[in-house]
Amino acid sequence: MPNHLANETSPYLLQHAHNPVDWYAWGEEALARAKSANKPIFLSIGYAACHWCHVMAHESFENADVAAFLNQNFISIKVDREERPDIDSIYMSAVVAMTGQGGWPLSVFLTPDGKPFYGGTYFPRTGRYGLPGFMELLAGILDTWTNRRDEIDKAAASLTGAMHQELTWQANAPSGDLSVEALQMATQKLIDSFDREFGGWGSAPKFPQPMAVEFLLRQAVRGDQAALATATAALKAMNQGGIYDVAGGGFHRYSTDRAWLVPHFEKMLYDNAQLALAYLHAYLITHDPELRRTCEETLDFILRELTGPDGGFYSSLDADSEGEEGKFYLWDKKELRQVLPLEDFLLVEQIYGITSQGNFQGKIILKQDKDLDNFCKELGLDFDAVQAQLTSIHHRLLEARGLRQRPTTDDKVLLSWNCLALQAFSEAARSLDRPDYRAAAQLNAAFLTTALLPDGKLLHSWRAGQARQPAFLEDYAALILGLVSLYQTDQDNRWFSLAETLTNQMVEKFKDEAGGFFNTSLDQAALIVRPKDLQDNAIPSGNALACMALLQMSALTGVGDWFDLALRSFTAVQANLIKYPTAFAYWLQALDFSTGPTRQIALLWPAGDQTHQDFLLFLWKQYLPGVVLAASAYPPLEKSPELLHDRPLTGNKTTVFVCQGFVCKLPVTSVADLAEQLS
Repeated sequence: MPNHLANETSPYLLQHAHNPVDWYAWGEEALARAKSANKPIFLSIGYAACHWCHVMAHESFENADVAAFLNQNFISIKVDREERPDIDSIYMSAVVAMTGQGGWPLSVFLTPDGKPFYGGTYFPRTGRYGLPGFMELLAGILDTWTNRRDEIDKAAASLTGAMHQELTWQANAPSGDLSVEALQMATQKLIDSFDREFGGWGSAPKFPQPMAVEFLLRQAVRGDQAALATATAALKAMNQGGIYDVAGGGFHRYSTDRAWLVPHFEKMLYDNAQLALAYLHAYLITHDPELRRTCEETLDFILRELTGPDGGFYSSLDADSEGEEGKFYLWDKKELRQVLPLEDFLLVEQIYGITSQGNFQGKIILKQDKDLDNFCKELGLDFDAVQAQLTSIHHRLLEARGLRQRPTTDDKVLLSWNCLALQAFSEAARSLDRPDYRAAAQLNAAFLTTALLPDGKLLHSWRAGQARQPAFLEDYAALILGLVSLYQTDQDNRWFSLAETLTNQMVEKFKDEAGGFFNTSLDQAALIVRPKDLQDNAIPSGNALACMALLQMSALTGVGDWFDLALRSFTAVQANLIKYPTAFAYWLQALDFSTGPTRQIALLWPAGDQTHQDFLLFLWKQYLPGVVLAASAYPPLEKSPELLHDRPLTGNKTTVFVCQGFVCKLPVTSVADLAEQLS
């Protein structure tokens, strides 16, 4: 018999709808039930592609004895962290404060009014790994609740106060200028902490860090060759590692080891969107075909496996299939020999270091063992020919793998994650001349701005025809940035016009007078804390995204208040930007943009004239992170960017105006003159 989750739309919640645990979704019904029954709340937070969430579910939540104990003594609430990042943020901070670490599944015990008093992550059914058994833990919690309630109330009050202080920061007066010098110091910290043996940052688990790579690429544009070398080394370490899916394209979540060999096999939309963009930008600087290939293969993976018929991008592919993590992606030597012709197999054997013993529990993770360029030079082989052969091999492997049982797809559409992909497809479309990417971006934007904007109210999540949850700060800011990127790609003014409307709404709904922005809007149901996240995580923090959105929109519209709002937020993070650059890397990107030089380019052309395409081609074949473009046939629409207005054509020709620091240069009508002005 299903529990209270049966009517939810989240795939993660529906996975638990037939547990014997009497789960509730987060909401008034569950909280009221806890208060009327005076029972503690057991809050379990996870997501559909989470391996250890599945393990805990199988061990405990599907167990009749565990369920009976929970149902009798607790009110059990299940939350999809991707659907409710606000709840996850609050209670994750509580668990980190209690234990020093967090993760998923997140297991938290609350008073009936939602205040946390104990928590952790995964608890095994019976005690092991140095962790108490879940039933043992439940019995201990119940005993304390029944016999020493004052201890719980005291702990809950103290912890809630600490959380409020941590999650509701204020912007202070700046202690010194945020300048190019700060960017240089953060850059040096990233270079010095880089793993020169294996690439990337940290040891194990090792995460991709696309935001840090992007920041370094921005410094490369400023002329820092060490930053460029570090960024490209990180990118090549990943796409030659087991974290990259050579057969199907795209990246797994992270590497469980320092050497990028064994991934955690889930594939997330947000990782692949951000990494595709980083590889694109690196390609535009270096013109290295390997970087372009990785970008395109990653975006092609999203199109093939994470795109719905209406244009929305799905959230993830599970790590598990047939009850085993990674089974879908692993090979053995015998199978590879059967799938591939001998000549192809011999090449794979050399490039990927194939052995009968394998490189992971007797199986094979396809990890590039030799640099392809060096391999071809050593053997006197034509690089392009070998690459073409490898591409054919990968297609054959993908076809063979398609006969296996696929991992489960979490097919909910999350607004902020989609907008990261929208930006990647928009930029790749114009820079790589891929009309299919442009069409995907346009379809995605049309879907997001209809299905997730019913009755003019932006929503966070969509699945199976239903949009749910008021949008968060990250949703507004990411959508603004995605729409601006698409506007610059196809010059359709409706995207800019909506971005302008959303910027005004974002400021109205989320602004904190103490500085920065709350994660939740004024019209969302109150939680025990109204959080204001600062630190970037797997995706940029909402506040960092909001800063970038305000800076770009200010450059397009001339609204100085938006620029000032962004600068004020920087004061809350300036002490951490240099100390912890990987944790504040998107903030660093926004700071780089605000520091300038920001060039505003207005491009206008006579109606029907196509010469403007030459100017666009020139601009988008290079990486120009400090440029914002407004473009239109003449005369521009009334609600087009302010940057376009009061700028007449010169000689009835396509005309370009380049502005910087409130000063505009003379208009030009040739690509050569534009290039000179930008140089």
